Amino acid sequence: MSGTSSRMLALLSLLQARRDWPGHALAERLGVTPRTVRRDIDRLRDLGYRVAASKGPYGGYRLEAGSELPPLLFDEGQAVAVAVALQNAGAGGIDIAEDAERALATVRQVMPSRLRHRMDGIRFAGNPPEHRVDPRVLEVASAAVRDRQVLRFDYGDAVDRPPRRAEPHAVVAREGRWYLLAWDLDAADWRTYRLDRMRPRVPIGPTFPPRPLPAADAQTYLAARAKGSTTQDRWPCVGVVVVQREAREVAPWVGDDEVEALPNGTCRLTVGSWSWTGVLATVARFDAPFTITGPEALREAAATLGTRILAATAPAP
Repeated sequence: MSGTSSRMLALLSLLQARRDWPGHALAERLGVTPRTVRRDIDRLRDLGYRVAASKGPYGGYRLEAGSELPPLLFDEGQAVAVAVALQNAGAGGIDIAEDAERALATVRQVMPSRLRHRMDGIRFAGNPPEHRVDPRVLEVASAAVRDRQVLRFDYGDAVDRPPRRAEPHAVVAREGRWYLLAWDLDAADWRTYRLDRMRPRVPIGPTFPPRPLPAADAQTYLAARAKGSTTQDRWPCVGVVVVQREAREVAPWVGDDEVEALPNGTCRLTVGSWSWTGVLATVARFDAPFTITGPEALREAAATLGTRILAATAPAP
């Protein structure tokens, strides 16, 4: 790539990184004169990029949205990112795998051979989610969140029922599924809806004032609900045990639990679950002796579970 082309690519990256750039600041970042910056700005405009300029001692440049798609310029890092993102588009749960494949082929055609070779070298396999979201549903739900408009929709397999009415507050992607966090107007309570089960109705409803979320943010609320809470991303039952296994053997299987290496090939494990029996089940799967550190509720649950296991091993009458 020539010096001018490389500099223009760097200039475009800078303009995309922030809204306003003083001319002298761009010149300093690029190591050129303000006059060279002005010439490169003109070249970008000739390529179709809309770059606005403001005059005066504090004048500068701003990259604006255009009515047409100008040529795409990628550096090597961006080319790799595009290849990874487009190949992994199907794993996101949105039904755009075919469009992503066509987009990747289009981008590949305009890449220099060196970058095309790098993109072709990125190949990986994944497990696409079973339930896919129609892109139009994602668009409608996201627009309703942005514009604070009541959303009317059919949900699940329900037929011959009035549509649900909700005030959408956030769209959240979690573990391969997409959810809408909304205030259900009929239930007068917060609800989460899976986007793959929603069928929005038109027209969109009236606008509404936003409500305070029941947790710090929408992602925290969704994670909390998965653990039986509504405000904090933590399990209702958390126990601490010392397992007679090395931490490196336990760590790959603890998920969001905590493991701490101890002397003599043991480790301290902090485990969360829906119930104390669930905590014990998680620990028991490591098939090793363990000692309960606390709390007392976990010791009581272990005693009860031990009695059940002994009863289960008794000979059948």
